[in-house]
Amino acid sequence: MQDPVKRLHGRRILITGAASGIGRATATLFAAEGAALTLLDRDANLLRQAAQQTGAHACEADVTDEASVARAVADGAARMGGIDGVVNAAGVMLRGSVLEVSVDQWRRVLEINLTGGYIVVRCCLPWLQKAADATIVNVGSGQALLPNSPNRTAYSASKGGALNLTRALAAELAPAIRANTVCPGLVDTPMADGVRANVSNYALQRLAQPEEIARAILYLTSSESSYVTGAALAVDGGRSFH
Repeated sequence: MQDPVKRLHGRRILITGAASGIGRATATLFAAEGAALTLLDRDANLLRQAAQQTGAHACEADVTDEASVARAVADGAARMGGIDGVVNAAGVMLRGSVLEVSVDQWRRVLEINLTGGYIVVRCCLPWLQKAADATIVNVGSGQALLPNSPNRTAYSASKGGALNLTRALAAELAPAIRANTVCPGLVDTPMADGVRANVSNYALQRLAQPEEIARAILYLTSSESSYVTGAALAVDGGRSFH
């Protein structure tokens, strides 16, 4: 029996935050589904491990540094022969009340979670505009949909901004490029340390596994979502309505 065609066969995807967590789970899944990959992260050691595991090209880069991202994107595009899709999974969580979080800390969270995604998309656009069925998937948060967890003001603002950035990109870049947001709840990664028990307001009463979020990102990157753009897909175990 002939093997079925893989869902990302022939696709060339750049993933940020790929050294760990959701980004790494996405890289692993995308590699299994036939994609050529370029992985970006600041953690050189974990990034190298992820690239070896997935057969991807690794580019150490800081998403807040436009020159660094531009070099990495150009290198990745040259290696893959172009870029068909982007997954922005790089992000940080900062907990603390408004009086505890300094303005410098606030700015840093927005630089990584919001401005970083803008920089990556901007650097990738010359290649995305040449691709057929190009896609952008930004990893947002349930906090962008319902910011009701205390002591996450900077994080919630950054992810809310990322969600509306994605909607604006969807409007501006249509019909050639689709842009969507995945909004996870708590995920079993180091970012959830200290709050793993806080799932009483989740209908499913548990954290997500990174692979569960990766499958949603796969859907929005594949042709199966060909009529979906500007969407905010809640993958949050029912947090946003429970």
